[in-house]
Amino acid sequence: MDIEFTDAGGNLAPPDGRVFPRFMGPSTFARLPRVDQVESWDVAVIGVPFDIGTSYRPGARFGPIGIRLGSRTLRNWHPDLEVAPFTAHQVVDAGDIACSTYVIDDAIAAIERATTELTAGGGRLVSLGGDHTIAFPLLRTVHRRHGPVALVHFDAHVDTYDTYMGAAFTHGTPFRRAAEEGLFSAEHSMHIGIRGSKYGPEDLEEDAGFGFRVLGTWEMEDIGIRGYVERIAERVGDLPLYLSIDIDVLDPAFAPATGTPEAGGFTSRELLGILRGLRGTNLVGADVVEVAPAYDHADITSIAAANVAYELLALMAPDR
Repeated sequence: MDIEFTDAGGNLAPPDGRVFPRFMGPSTFARLPRVDQVESWDVAVIGVPFDIGTSYRPGARFGPIGIRLGSRTLRNWHPDLEVAPFTAHQVVDAGDIACSTYVIDDAIAAIERATTELTAGGGRLVSLGGDHTIAFPLLRTVHRRHGPVALVHFDAHVDTYDTYMGAAFTHGTPFRRAAEEGLFSAEHSMHIGIRGSKYGPEDLEEDAGFGFRVLGTWEMEDIGIRGYVERIAERVGDLPLYLSIDIDVLDPAFAPATGTPEAGGFTSRELLGILRGLRGTNLVGADVVEVAPAYDHADITSIAAANVAYELLALMAPDR
C-alpha cells in the first residue's frame, strides 16, 4: 500500500518519522514520493547502478540501494541552511536507470538517453552511483541544457587518465572524455580532495592541461572549511555548477566502502561543511558515486553518502 503525505504547500512529502516509523514505508531515498506519484517535480533523485568501469574493488552497482537505506534517518528541516530540502519544492525518487552490466558504451548511451528524457521538463537531478564512469553521460545531459558548466569534482583521484587497459571509458577517465567534448568550462573548474600516490609526475601534469585547479585535503589544516568555500566560489563565479562527488574524497575511516580508498581524506564534517558553504550557487546537477556497500561496516559509508545527497538537495532548495 502506498503511503502518501502532503505538506502545507501541497507537495507530496516523506512521512514524518514521529508518526510513521522510519524503518517502515517506501524504499525510496528518504522515503520520498516516487516520480509516478506526482504530476510535476523540481528535483529527482535517480539511481545509476553501474560499476563495470571500476579498476579495483567492484560493487558500486549496489550503491543506490545502500544510499537509499542510509537515507531513512534524514528529516526534512535543515537547521543550518534553514531550508526544507524535501518540501520547499517537489522532490521525488525516479528509481534506477536500466543500463548494461556488460557493455560500457551501451550503458553510457542508456544513461544519457534516460537522463535527457527525465529532465526534458526542466527538472534537476541528484544521481546516485554507481562508479564514476557515469559522470560522463550525466555531464553530456547537463551540457545539452546549460552549455559548459563549472565542474567541481570531489575525489581522491583526478579521473582524467586516458585509458585503462585500452578502455577509454572507465571510472578513471570521465573528465578527460568530458574535457575532450568541451562539456565543462576549464577556467571555472576544480578538483577538491586529491591525494595519494600517482603513477608518475605526468598524472598531474596532464591533468593541468585540462584547466582544473587542484585543492587537496592537506590544505585543510591551513585554510579550513571557509578557505575551501571561498576558493570554490571564486573559481565557479556565476556559471551553472555541477558537483561530482566520489565518496572516496572522505577518509576510509568515514567511508570504507568504496572501490579505491585512499588514506588522508576529509572527515564527514569537513565535506558537509564545504558543501553547505556553497549555498547560493546555481547548482544544476550533481552525483554521488563509488559507494560499494559490501565493504561497509554498520552502513557508515551509505549514511555518509546519504547525508552528502541531503546537502545537495538543500543547496537546490529555494529560500523560504
